Amino acid sequence: MNFVTAVKTCFSKYFDGKGRATRPEYWYFYLFYILVVGVASFMSSNSVVLTIAQLALFIPLTTAGIRRMHDTDRSGWFLLIPLVNLFFLCSKGTPGPNKYDRSDVDLGALPPPSNV
Repeated sequence: MNFVTAVKTCFSKYFDGKGRATRPEYWYFYLFYILVVGVASFMSSNSVVLTIAQLALFIPLTTAGIRRMHDTDRSGWFLLIPLVNLFFLCSKGTPGPNKYDRSDVDLGALPPPSNV
């Protein structure tokens, strides 16, 4: 599959998350997405154009990702793993010590080391 065929395929399956997508289909469309968003951000000082480009390509990129997961015999829900990780990265740490170390608050409460 070449670049043009991949882009046409992803647009023809705009809302279709069923079936499979080959590696070239997904990655060529991802490259297309990067190129369009890059050109839109470079050529336009208006962020509205960039936002429209991103929104117009979000659904076909997502459905291509779902089909790509299907090709690797995985559920399309695997695409949500980065969002779960982002949630954990942004959430507040557990108060007090845990199984990995003491908390930053506990470390700040330690007395300074003595020079004996």
